[in-house]
Amino acid sequence: MPLEIKGSTLVSDGSPTSAIGVGKIKKMFENLTNKLEGIFSNLKKAPSLNESQVETGLKEIRGALLAADVALPVVKKFIEDIKPKAIGQEIIRSTSPGQMLVKIVYDQLVLLLGGEGETINLKATPPASILLLGLQGSGKTTTSVKLAKNLEKNFKKKTLLVSLDVYRPAAQEQLKILCEKNNLSVLPIIKDQLPLDIAKRAKNAASLNGSDIIIFDTAGRTQIDLNMMSEIKNLKAEVNPVETMLVADSLTGQIAVNLASEFDKSVKLTSIILTRVDGDGRGGAALSMKQTTGKPIKFIGVGEKIDDFEKFYPDRLANRILGMGDVVSLVEKASQDLDEEKIKEAEENLKKGKFTFEDYLMQIRQMKKMGGMEGVLSLLPGVGKAKEQMKNANVDEKLLTANEAIILSMTKKERENPEIISGSRRKRISLGSGTDVQTINRLLKQFKMMSKMMKKMSQGKVPKGQIPDELLNNLK
Repeated sequence: MPLEIKGSTLVSDGSPTSAIGVGKIKKMFENLTNKLEGIFSNLKKAPSLNESQVETGLKEIRGALLAADVALPVVKKFIEDIKPKAIGQEIIRSTSPGQMLVKIVYDQLVLLLGGEGETINLKATPPASILLLGLQGSGKTTTSVKLAKNLEKNFKKKTLLVSLDVYRPAAQEQLKILCEKNNLSVLPIIKDQLPLDIAKRAKNAASLNGSDIIIFDTAGRTQIDLNMMSEIKNLKAEVNPVETMLVADSLTGQIAVNLASEFDKSVKLTSIILTRVDGDGRGGAALSMKQTTGKPIKFIGVGEKIDDFEKFYPDRLANRILGMGDVVSLVEKASQDLDEEKIKEAEENLKKGKFTFEDYLMQIRQMKKMGGMEGVLSLLPGVGKAKEQMKNANVDEKLLTANEAIILSMTKKERENPEIISGSRRKRISLGSGTDVQTINRLLKQFKMMSKMMKKMSQGKVPKGQIPDELLNNLK
């Protein structure tokens, strides 16, 4: 019987689907991270750990993983692998046993997620083919465009996108429009041409226009059936892909894991792309996928924008799950759109205790690109504590935009020397920014306080994972 998604469970009948939908949660693994932070916080306080404490801790970890929708067999094996390492001499004799347990859990999480991680395979005589598979609604067409953009930007590869979906109305047109918006090459549409013929034409076109990679966006279905798999097998034989990638929606949790197993049995997958992980607060699919299917997750979709697409790093995700942050990703995100000289200049200013409105403007713009304060905090160590502080402080994100407008209305000299901003200058700035003088006064006062705090932070005088109250007040 064919497998079908109905609501949030797999059923084996042929009736139409009734999409109930899955409620979106703000950040991937948010619930799991909060629970694990609480568990480890208690364990770290203990001067030493006995077998009973370890057993209790592992039981709580087991419960947290199951609540995160991780498959039961995966959870059982995870705990079984940790237990002998946790109840051992290295824990009992450790000067910081709680920390040691965190390290053991971290190492096991990295293995569970895929070890060192794997890069997309592009080793083939050009043009290399990539075949994208998945059910309807998994985000396959959008993902094909995101993947192409990523390969062109990070691997310097020229791509050609091809829609093989002749069944869904306007599917080929959808890919064409997305490619045109993002300056990507797409195979022209020929009406009533069959998928196999389209694939043959694409190979010829790619050879003629010098494409390095062809990305084939195959048709999705509401169910896995024999006809679907037969077509994919024929297409795979024709294009001989270096990667056969399943695009799976992480919001469907264990359904996505079961789906990966079904596809792999029929067409032998090489890897997986998880979409909509930004909406998955549990993260069970990501944690179960590698262990259950043996196939690595190579990319994750983390939003709706074309650049909301990332290479999957098991170690970084393990850091974030345990509330240890992902400073590497934070630095990479920050450096993508910033001039290296400006970054160095800002660093030198901070070392000297100098913080100008130019520096502040650069930080505001970068924060907005990275999803505001919450986007930045989600990658920092101690994320749970920091986000709780933000929530309790009622920080208004709109203030970032207002402050940006005020700074842009200042002259270069005023930005570098705020002390020269007199009454007449404040009136001019308020007119230019569409704010009142009172708002300008408040910003100048807060900026002075922020300058002092930035100096303290650069000297390491602020506790890890905690936002200074002065800085929080500055953001209200």
